[in-house]
Amino acid sequence: VQLQASGGGLVQAGGSLRLSCAASVRTFYTYSMAWFRQAPGKEREFVTAIRGNSGMTYYTDSVKGRFTISRDNAKNTVYLQMNSLKPEDTAVYYCAARQHWHVNYYYATNYISWGQGTQVTVSS
Repeated sequence: VQLQASGGGLVQAGGSLRLSCAASVRTFYTYSMAWFRQAPGKEREFVTAIRGNSGMTYYTDSVKGRFTISRDNAKNTVYLQMNSLKPEDTAVYYCAARQHWHVNYYYATNYISWGQGTQVTVSS
């Protein structure tokens, strides 16, 4: 599966951005999708995930209530709407995919395909 992420940029604290990740696969609806992020000098961390058919969503605590993951299976695309952005959200954001669901969805090693990353910078 090839993933193409887009939508990053520079925004002031309190602002919003929407990331997109397009997948080149016919059975996109069977894939679980996730967003991870990696700040300079830090390990890659889980942000959010969405299941294929059910669309159930999961979030790390630090983004709950501010970020929303969604998907459009007809367009083979997953989105990350980020509101009330904070300087600590600054990172390179990666989308990831795996076919079917894994109970340990928050581990990066459980995803088989990764996008190229898109930079999000939040200024204070």
